[in-house]
Amino acid sequence: MSQFVEKEIAEKYISKWQDILRLRDWDIKLHIVEEEWRKTGDIKIDVDDKKAILMLNNYNPKQTNLEELIIHEFLHLKLYGMDQMTEELIHCVFGDDLEDAKFKFAYDKFMTLIETTVEDLAKGYLGVAGENKNISFGRIQK
Repeated sequence: MSQFVEKEIAEKYISKWQDILRLRDWDIKLHIVEEEWRKTGDIKIDVDDKKAILMLNNYNPKQTNLEELIIHEFLHLKLYGMDQMTEELIHCVFGDDLEDAKFKFAYDKFMTLIETTVEDLAKGYLGVAGENKNISFGRIQK
């Protein structure tokens, strides 16, 4: 299996996009996932300490552009406060019954909206300042 995440290249992109997205005040640790995992990337966030762990799938990524993936996850970090506020509002309005149709509708629509918005922004940033401007079609090519 070919290696998707080369640590040195990933760290170069992390440094570059921390500057561009004004995330220099965050401590961000790279974690390369080497076992089977359903996600291509994720970011775990501790707002109080301004620390995050950027997790990148090296086992079976659905993404083919590492820089685009890093931008995408960093945008989740930038939008985290709004994301959490909206999710909390959904719980306040619709309760905590995950099987309730109204809750599921609101939550699913929000999650789709946040993902599509983050991906659109990532493609835009990649087009303006990316080294490899080719967007990934990995998810739909498999």
